[in-house]
Amino acid sequence: MSSRSTKCLVALALSFCALSAMPQMMPNPYGPPIRVDNARKAATAAVAEARKNNWTMAVAVVDPNGDLVYYEKMDNTQLGSSQVSIGKARSAARFKRPTKAFQDAVAAGGVGLRVLGLEGAVPLEGGIPIVVDGKIIGAIGVSGDSSDHDGVCAQAGVNALMSAPN
Repeated sequence: MSSRSTKCLVALALSFCALSAMPQMMPNPYGPPIRVDNARKAATAAVAEARKNNWTMAVAVVDPNGDLVYYEKMDNTQLGSSQVSIGKARSAARFKRPTKAFQDAVAAGGVGLRVLGLEGAVPLEGGIPIVVDGKIIGAIGVSGDSSDHDGVCAQAGVNALMSAPN
């Protein structure tokens, strides 16, 4: 293989890596905003998961615009987690992707570091869009423990709504 072909292949591989480092948004359209009763149901499931694992969490559920619909904080949760949970939920709703996608992009470095320049993008796991009938009706954000534990609780909240109408 010639050095020119090798350079071309290396450039192609680097381009692919750069593109894959950027988190992709979900193709789902936005739908009607999540109702308070379903936001509460999602938060209750997230808190139950936290209690089961002896974690303390703050949980926020927002509508597609990122406006707060429901918030709950467990006793003894660190104070900073309240705003972080809201930020994770807003980030997941407004950017149409789990915040773990941003965390992974930043961890990959390179072009993934561009995420740090996106206003409102929270690069910490724990924010997940809530999709019902193929439409994003809001998002849940959880904070209070490690990011992976926050993500487990957020996923429990989303799972609680899998069969629920908006």
